[in-house]
Amino acid sequence: MTNAQTKPRVLISDKMDPNAARIFEERGCDVDVITGETPEQLIARIGDYDGLAIRSSTKVTAAILDAATNLKVIGRAGIGVDNVDIPYASSKGVVVMNTPFGNSITTAEHAIALMFALARQLPEANAKTQAGEWPKSGFMGVELTGKTLGLIGAGNIGSIVASRALGLRMKVVAYDPFLTEDRAVEMGVEKVDLDTLLSR
Repeated sequence: MTNAQTKPRVLISDKMDPNAARIFEERGCDVDVITGETPEQLIARIGDYDGLAIRSSTKVTAAILDAATNLKVIGRAGIGVDNVDIPYASSKGVVVMNTPFGNSITTAEHAIALMFALARQLPEANAKTQAGEWPKSGFMGVELTGKTLGLIGAGNIGSIVASRALGLRMKVVAYDPFLTEDRAVEMGVEKVDLDTLLSR
């Protein structure tokens, strides 16, 4: 922030929920939402900002960081930060943060929704309906209740999927080399090896 400024300036350079700008503004920041710029355009603009909020489209390279003379922080809305030159950012004193749990519930709920869609043959039924057909008895589907769900990975997202699946009265087995027996019991899942999971 320069002496002439009274508020930190934040640039949101990737498409985000409109609430993102509001959240920054409520915390005393001036916010500009300018998406879809080329690296050259971002280089020309970035020097005016104290903070940069990105998703995965903006690639924060050494050239951009060199032009970011006031930049103090880069916030990634999501988990991965492979689109940021972290060592170079760190060498320039720019903090790089992410939101590791930001999409966890959304992702877990999406997995459950896809299970419902497959179990109830929704894509096929939709295609037939769109074609003007309605073979009612052709898309009875199956219930998820009582079925076994195999999770490959039982970290944050996997544990949320397990919780939702258990609520549907599914049996949940999980393979994760980092999953302890105690954590498996806590989650209500059976810890198995990968071959066992795939055979169920």
